[in-house]
Amino acid sequence: MRLTSLRLRLVTVFALVALVAAVSVSGIAYWLNRDAVLTRAQNAALKDFRKSLGDHAGALPEDFTCDDLRGMAAAVANNALNYQVILVDDEGPEPACTAESDPSVFNVEMVPGSLSQAVRERRGNGDVSSDYHMYWQRISREGEPFLISGTEIIDEEDAGPTGYMLTSLGAERDDLNSLAWSLGVATALAVIGSVLLAQAAASTVLRPVQRLSDAARRLGEGKLDTRLEVRGADELAQLARTFNSAAASLEERVKDLSNREAASRRFVADMSHELRTPMTAITAMTEVLEEEVDNLDPMIAPAVQLVVSETRRLNDLVENLMEVTRFDAGTARMVLDDVDVADQVTACIDARAWLDAVQVNAPRGIIARLDPRRLDVILANLIGNALKHGGSPVRVTVREEQGPQGHEMLVEVADRGPGIPEEVLPHVFDRFYKASASRPRSDGSGLGLSIALENAHLHGGDITASNAPGGGAVFTLRLPRNAQLAEPDEEQEQSEAPESATPALSAGPAESATPEGPATTPVSTTSGATETTQAPVTPEAPAVSQGPAGSGERASSTGTAASPGAAAPADEAPVPAEGAGQGRRDGEPGSGAGAEGAGTAVPRARGEREAAVDREEQR
Repeated sequence: MRLTSLRLRLVTVFALVALVAAVSVSGIAYWLNRDAVLTRAQNAALKDFRKSLGDHAGALPEDFTCDDLRGMAAAVANNALNYQVILVDDEGPEPACTAESDPSVFNVEMVPGSLSQAVRERRGNGDVSSDYHMYWQRISREGEPFLISGTEIIDEEDAGPTGYMLTSLGAERDDLNSLAWSLGVATALAVIGSVLLAQAAASTVLRPVQRLSDAARRLGEGKLDTRLEVRGADELAQLARTFNSAAASLEERVKDLSNREAASRRFVADMSHELRTPMTAITAMTEVLEEEVDNLDPMIAPAVQLVVSETRRLNDLVENLMEVTRFDAGTARMVLDDVDVADQVTACIDARAWLDAVQVNAPRGIIARLDPRRLDVILANLIGNALKHGGSPVRVTVREEQGPQGHEMLVEVADRGPGIPEEVLPHVFDRFYKASASRPRSDGSGLGLSIALENAHLHGGDITASNAPGGGAVFTLRLPRNAQLAEPDEEQEQSEAPESATPALSAGPAESATPEGPATTPVSTTSGATETTQAPVTPEAPAVSQGPAGSGERASSTGTAASPGAAAPADEAPVPAEGAGQGRRDGEPGSGAGAEGAGTAVPRARGEREAAVDREEQR
């Protein structure tokens, strides 16, 4: 039982209340009984002593001697209460005389001075209105309680001896001890009973609370259909009804948000798939314009360069959205290979001409099994982000260490910039997040770090962001040395795209690109027209790639153009324009046949998988 639990507090409070009540009652009962017992014993002894003195005082001669006093003391001490007597005469004509019934038990030295003084003062004041006025005092000798009483024995001349009586209170002490023991046992039983009752009461109260706690935990785990059984009409039942109402409202809200999120993801997936085919054609056309920019009017050349730059940025945004939809749909797959991490880092930096701005501390020999393309994407995003927003030079450090899942490979990317504001750190990996809303559009879409993190998660790793003590941001990539492929389900093996992708999309060249290079379906245009048509797909140019999504299948930005007919419904065959599917013939220039013709898409195959994604900007 936890020290802070409500059950323990309830039991403790019950026990303390019972203890205080029992001790109070027992204490009051003990003191009342003690006073009654002692008063009864005291009154009985004093009454008997007074009566005995009265009976024997008359037999005492007028001129009594010490022997007469001793005889009287012995006679008075011979009683049923077994008390001892001392008679003292210091007022007679003879020297003072002391008569003790049993000197070994009671002698004159045992009489307290305060008691003897009180007796003498009464006589000195002449207060003899009451015969045998008793003065008493309780004393303790060697742990034994006694009662001592003293009085003046008044004779006719008011000059009688003084009598003292000693009686033991041991029997009364034993009775009081027995009473105290009984009251202590009763108090303990009362406390134990209160604890048991408190436990039962706490269980009655806390059992519904425990059920509520379990239900809240299940609700937090995502089981939104969790409900409580309502029992009775008390406050706990009202609490259960309130919980059920809140859970139902939460389930409805979450379902609504899930539907909205699913619709949003379907929209992004459909939009990115719809844009991919025309973007491939537009990209190819802009590359043709870029090659001819030197031959264009100097007034037009800057506009062409702007169109080329913005087209590439838009193409990369579409590709990023495609990648994000794969992550959301769970169709992203890895192609694992054993790579030297140092070589991979060097290749990433060299391919992007960052050698002068990046310092690499990567010892060779750290071999990890991972997806080289996805690692390149991660490194390009982290290093590119450091170069863009941090200070140069960027320092890249590679090392290995023992982690919770075995040997891990760590890559730290540190810059010399001002660092990341504390309020921004929790959001650096959020999609479409920018530290400043006023940043220019060319700074990126805000998807790069998010995609890098998703790629790290695919490997079973993670990326963290922090600020170095001396300034600058530090991104730390942790990947297991031996990544494991996730088990694909049957539905995910059949298609790389999410289920929300538009079914009517035809398999155009942009989606049929393989790791060896994009397909080269010939296209042509009608003279003076803007419409382009796609040649019929042949067995040599397969439809949607069945390879692992995200493993190099995305079309290059220099891939072939696709016609609007590529997006025609599945039940409508695209109507080719004149000359469609004929391709370019050697030595036969035409309005849409030559590679140099304006508006013509010129496919450019790539030989290696890395080259297929070489134009991918840092996400």
